Order: sequence, then structure tokens, then C-alpha cells
Amino acid sequence: MNQTFDYKSIFTPEILKELFPEHIADEFFEALLGDSTEGAYDIRLAFAGKETDRLVFELQLHQRKGKCLACNLTYGLPSVFSRHPLINLSGLVSKIDKLLHGNINLKKWSLGHTREISKELHVIPLYIEIAL
Repeated sequence: MNQTFDYKSIFTPEILKELFPEHIADEFFEALLGDSTEGAYDIRLAFAGKETDRLVFELQLHQRKGKCLACNLTYGLPSVFSRHPLINLSGLVSKIDKLLHGNINLKKWSLGHTREISKELHVIPLYIEIAL
């Protein structure tokens, strides 16, 4: 079933917003900096596709108006995001697992290194291994 499963029909932009609501970035910056308006970026979840043995999502960091994304040490974020309770990647992966209704067996997840797509967009890949 893995080869023909239509992931894009499940991981629509609307569903991805439900899985990772936009307010999480504000809550993260409120906890980290004491003021959500100090945050340099918004965090959005995107589905990047399926590889042979894993699903690939992206935590997209979109620069906020008047802020500097490149100045905000986004390269250290994978280690922060992987354990931060507000980002809650384990909970996110559990929600993804429920969406798949047991049709795909998820194993473990990990974050890749931050990639700078542009000055306004940095991406952190979220890899979820699947059983073949």
C-alpha cells in the first residue's frame, strides 16, 4: 500500500494548519522571549513528499515583516525544536500517525539541518521513517 498511497490528499494545506497551528510560533516566542512580537518568523508545516523509506515534512520559517530571519540563529533550531514542549514534534508525529489510520507504520522521526531557501525563508526538514 505504501507505493500507491495518496499522501497529498491527506496532507492538504488545511490539514497541515490543523496539525501545526500558526499560533504555535507566537506561543514559542512568548515562552522564549517573553513577547510574541519579538519573534522573527512564523512557523508553517508543509508536506514535502515521500521517499523510499520515509515521509518528509518541512518546518518552514517565514520571516516576519520588519524582522531579520538570517540574524536569528536558525541553524541551531533543530536541536531546540526537537525537544521543546510547545513545538511538540512527538505529538505532531502522533497526530500524523492517526491521520494515516494504521495504513502506514511510522517508526521514528528526526530533524535535518536548517536550509536557507532565501533571506525570507528557512526550512527544517522533519523526517519520519516508515516500515516497508
